[in-house]
Amino acid sequence: QDGLPWWEGINGTGPDSLIDWRGNRWSPGSDKAAHPNSRFTVPARNCPSMSPHWEDPQGVPISAIIFGGRRARVAPLVYQSFNWQHGVFVGAGMASETTAAAIHAVGVTRRDPMAMLPFCGYNMGDYFAHWLRMGERLSHPPLIFHVNWFRTDENGRFLWPGFGENVRVLKWIAERVQGKADGVETPIGFVPAPGSLDLEGLNLPAETMEELLRVDREAWQQELAEQQRFFEQFGERLPQEIWQEHAALAARLGVS
Repeated sequence: QDGLPWWEGINGTGPDSLIDWRGNRWSPGSDKAAHPNSRFTVPARNCPSMSPHWEDPQGVPISAIIFGGRRARVAPLVYQSFNWQHGVFVGAGMASETTAAAIHAVGVTRRDPMAMLPFCGYNMGDYFAHWLRMGERLSHPPLIFHVNWFRTDENGRFLWPGFGENVRVLKWIAERVQGKADGVETPIGFVPAPGSLDLEGLNLPAETMEELLRVDREAWQQELAEQQRFFEQFGERLPQEIWQEHAALAARLGVS
């Protein structure tokens, strides 16, 4: 009525009447007014922390690429790939547990390479090949990382607080780029070394942090098998480098 948005679940009691996401008249007591996957958009220039160079026609240097998946029990909070080729494999093998953002049953694990499967307009095998070729042309390729804010305990509770606290992980990533932060090598990549992740003021139990960064070999062996079934769909279009990295991961996990 007044032309202003009302954020369902945040702004308290709603107005007496509004138009819901289906275009129908809504009133208190009706079903949900907003779609489960509703969002809002604002101009990027309104972001107070936006770099003044964000529209520089000369571009800006990229030091790190961050992939992210939603996994309750498999992927650690953050890990770094061993190199560019391995990083492309990390992105190619990504999966997420579905939410309302995808037209699937919620909680089902869906292979989603580089979070691009619904958006890539050509064969994903060729897409991986383009990433690999791009790395060959770069004298200093960006470091590649994978983050997972959604790891849970056995009761389904999130272990990491998320939201603004995610900047702590971004700080570790930036310090890895600068050569200032330590990492521990695991079969899947480098995770933060004890004490290298800034947890000051977070009051996160040590055992929780340990679980967030734990690499479960048995879970990753299952992940390896699921990745193989997914990769086989691409046939000869899948770059051999992806299979090489898949075999290398199997060897590190002790899979014959």
